[in-house]
Order: sequence, then C-alpha cells, then structure tokens
Amino acid sequence: MEVLLDQLSHGELEAVQRAFVTYERYLRMVVRRQLSGAMRARFDSLDIVQSVWADLLRGFRAGAWTFDSADQLRRFLVRATLNRLIDRTRREERSLRREQMVDPVGFRVVPESGGAVASADIEAEELWQQMVELCPPQHRELLALRREGLPLADIAARTGLHESSVRRVLYELAARVARRQK
Repeated sequence: MEVLLDQLSHGELEAVQRAFVTYERYLRMVVRRQLSGAMRARFDSLDIVQSVWADLLRGFRAGAWTFDSADQLRRFLVRATLNRLIDRTRREERSLRREQMVDPVGFRVVPESGGAVASADIEAEELWQQMVELCPPQHRELLALRREGLPLADIAARTGLHESSVRRVLYELAARVARRQK
C-alpha cells in the first residue's frame, strides 16, 4: 500500500486507477448509506463516486496531495465524496421542492363548482352532448368508456369489439363532429 501512496503522490495514472478500483465499492457504500429514498430516484451512488474521481484525477496527476497512510487516503476520499454528495443533494432538494406530487385520482374526479361553471366546462359538456347525439345507440357504451379514460384494448375487451373496430368507430365519430362544427 505504501508503494501505491508513493505513486499517487507522484501523479502516476496507473496508481490513480488502482486506487479507484480499490476504494470505489467502499465509497459507493458510504454514499448509499446517506441517500434518502427520494434522492435514490434522482441519482445513483456511482454518479457521485465517478464525479468525485473525475475532479480528484487532476489533483492526483499534479501530485497535489501526499498521504502518510492508507487510512489517511481513505478519510480524504470519504470526505471528498460526502462533500460532493451534500452539494448534489442540496441541488436536487431545491428541484424536489419545486416539483409537486400528482394525485392520479385527482385527474379523474371533476371538482365541484361553487357557483359559476367555467366556459370551458360548458363547451366540453356541449361537445359531449353532440358526440352522444351523433353516435349510434349501439356505440354509446364505447363512447362512455372512452370518456372514462380507458385505453382502446380495455374498451375492446368490455364491448366485445376488436380494438381496430373501436378505433374506427371513434375516428368516424370524430369526423362527424368535425363536419358538423364547420
């Protein structure tokens, strides 16, 4: 190990590579122990370790540091890695605070209005009524399932129609509505 430390202090590239191979797993473990669940989804421990090594490589090549023991080198690498992790976590936490969790159920529930209904809601309801009027009675169930947001495959399974037939019926209905609005 003393040979490796001496080679590192002289900036030998092979020594830097061996040090990376030697300490990479340990440093990744250090990072993983500090990562919260939200941060694990944002980046991997290897991202941090490689980022640190990319910066330290210049210092090692220049012989900027000397280490008296393997333990001193390990402590130096751990501190540099934790500092990088703290910087990256702070940056990502700012981004997380700006993001909002989306409730998928909230998209399906129409909020109750306290009085006046928005004109967009009125227009959407008028369009729906036009579509129901133009739709043959045997396809109204298909139309209602599509309004619920079901994919074509699910609609086909529920109605007994082939998926391409569902697509064709919806396309023809859209064309009728478009012709009527001209």
